[in-house]
Amino acid sequence: MLLTTEFSLRLAKVLITASISLFAFVAGLSNVFDPDTNLRFVIHVMNMDSVFPDNAFAWRAVENPVLHKAAFWFIVAVELVVAVLLLTGSLKLLQNLRGSSQEFHDAKTWAVLGLLLGVLLWFTGFMVIGGEWFLMWQSETWNGIPSSFRFTAVIFLNLLFLATPESFGDSSHKGMSE
Repeated sequence: MLLTTEFSLRLAKVLITASISLFAFVAGLSNVFDPDTNLRFVIHVMNMDSVFPDNAFAWRAVENPVLHKAAFWFIVAVELVVAVLLLTGSLKLLQNLRGSSQEFHDAKTWAVLGLLLGVLLWFTGFMVIGGEWFLMWQSETWNGIPSSFRFTAVIFLNLLFLATPESFGDSSHKGMSE
């Protein structure tokens, strides 16, 4: 019995999605158990205290500690929701690993939602809001754009990979050929 390419691609989609779930879970859990490290990051980014001097956009700074904590815990909550959505999606995909093309496709919903939320967090949240609105790119110390770009790229590439069809008209998938 030989393993088919189609089955291997389906398995790759399950395992990569599960890996991204694990990443989001570890990131969220790390922030729950050691909030001071990344809360400090959020505070500096929102305060804009390390951007270029005499910046014309300094008015964008948010120096309210309550809003700093709210933003931080919102990020943590989203990380954990991403993890749960992707874990659910991975399990749904795994349950349909040997199903028809339509069944496997229909099982992608939770994974797609988790990947979408991950892109919204790390691209929109960190790169757009943190990087451009709060000018995080100007900080030598508190610039999270390179990391955010890596996370976004991995997540978005998996979203594209997950969206590709596994079969061309087959009504069922056994996964192994004889």
